[in-house]
Amino acid sequence: MNTLISKNISELIGNTDLLRINSLSKLTGCEILLKCEQQNPGGSIKDRAALQLVKDAVESGKLKPGMTIVEGTAGNTGIGLALVAKALGFNMLVVMPKGQTPEKERMIRLHGAELLLVAPCPFADPNHFYHTAKRLGEENDNYWWSDQFENISNSKAHYENTAPEIWQQTGGNIDAFVSVAGTGGTIGGTSSYLSKMSPSMLTWLVDPDGSGIYNFLKEGSYKSSGNSFTEGIGIMRSVENFRQAKIDKAITLPDQDLVTVSRALCSEDALPLGSSSALNVAGALYAAAKMGEGKTIVTFSCDLAERSYSKLYNAEFIAEKNISLNKETIEQLFERYKAEDESKVLSL
Repeated sequence: MNTLISKNISELIGNTDLLRINSLSKLTGCEILLKCEQQNPGGSIKDRAALQLVKDAVESGKLKPGMTIVEGTAGNTGIGLALVAKALGFNMLVVMPKGQTPEKERMIRLHGAELLLVAPCPFADPNHFYHTAKRLGEENDNYWWSDQFENISNSKAHYENTAPEIWQQTGGNIDAFVSVAGTGGTIGGTSSYLSKMSPSMLTWLVDPDGSGIYNFLKEGSYKSSGNSFTEGIGIMRSVENFRQAKIDKAITLPDQDLVTVSRALCSEDALPLGSSSALNVAGALYAAAKMGEGKTIVTFSCDLAERSYSKLYNAEFIAEKNISLNKETIEQLFERYKAEDESKVLSL
């Protein structure tokens, strides 16, 4: 029997490629590398967490045949869980706030999951998508709530798989790792492993303007003061997966910058990026500007760019957000980052 033949689609998750972003590497004098998580079968890095969450629940006996997995999500985790659930014989109920891109809604349904859309509201509201999913999971004995924010199987997926892949692919030559945070699982697991392997490596957290993580790291409290159109990024409360993270530097960047980066990489590298991925790459560009030439910097392409098409690549939507498609070139953005006051960077 050919052992290279996968038995189901969940076995295709992981072992993604690491790609050199040529235009930015040439511009900065650094090696800027992109972990291509859009290659996962569900099209995002969240496939990794989804698989680990389900595998660990099955092994522990919490998830049994015939049960329904339930999760509250902004989209990508729901897609990943829907794919894994279908592949492994479980039902799936996704609770998602209205207003996410329609592309994500369609993919959840395409993978056979039931989708419950709820009105967006503050986390303190009991009707928040997180509380709704938790309530449904606790009220029905045949449901298992995967709890992606607090269940550290999420960060475990990246500690045991994603980060070792990066370490092997770079030959252990990595000076900085840059990541956004949604649940905190990706940055938590990846930074924990890489910092253990290379204590001198710096982990940079990049947050959209107005999100609460940067303010928490700086002031000790979660406060929101903006309206970034990035989806699923920025935690507004303390969660277990994010507490695993080993963060050295933190910055916030405006949506304008990720729009500039997204257009530049489409043009120069034939590389369309989703909004969170573009924010990651903008963060890597910022890290290169501050760290200087000769560094190896790794970040993530989080998901397929088409999931951001109706917002990031919609000229009418961008105009409504008062964002310019031609404000500055990528070269000008890099020079601005180099000149920006060091107080912008939060050192931890």
